[in-house]
Amino acid sequence: MSRIGKQPISLPSGVTCTIDGTSVSVKGPKGELKQAFHSAVRVLLESIDGTESIVLSVAHPEQVDERSVWGTTRAILSNMVEGVTKGFEKKLEVIGVGFRAQVSGNKLTLEVGYSHPVVFLVPEGIKATVADQIITLSGFDAQLIGETAAQIRAIRKPEPYNGTGIKYVDEVIRRKAGKAAKTAE
Repeated sequence: MSRIGKQPISLPSGVTCTIDGTSVSVKGPKGELKQAFHSAVRVLLESIDGTESIVLSVAHPEQVDERSVWGTTRAILSNMVEGVTKGFEKKLEVIGVGFRAQVSGNKLTLEVGYSHPVVFLVPEGIKATVADQIITLSGFDAQLIGETAAQIRAIRKPEPYNGTGIKYVDEVIRRKAGKAAKTAE
């Protein structure tokens, strides 16, 4: 049995879920998300203790591949429900002398040590803001926000010697000693 997969997902008020075969659509105050899932997982709507809940099951819970898909499907559905009610947010920090970030419309302009500014188009459904060299991405699709944050970070990854680059706010960069520090010992 999947410990995560067997837990029901309760739907808050204002959130509706529509199941069409292997495709699930969740609609809430922030927007609507639709996802197709593996055919081994059965998604059902049930009323548990007076609240509508999403319950997942698989035909063969003893098979490892079905159990893993079961837990992953439950986690994705839970993120969909949380996204349409509360939304998600990721923060990136731009560190370096002369490094800057600006947002105008759906364009994020980064000056991160290259000979030219890098223009990144923010996907539809994500709102980007910049304050004190911290880029905040917010929206209701957790997968899209995570992917966009990873793409922005990949423009100039943080480097271990000076610590400059684009990093997640909660990320810890392991610093390395340079050549001069090693020979001085």
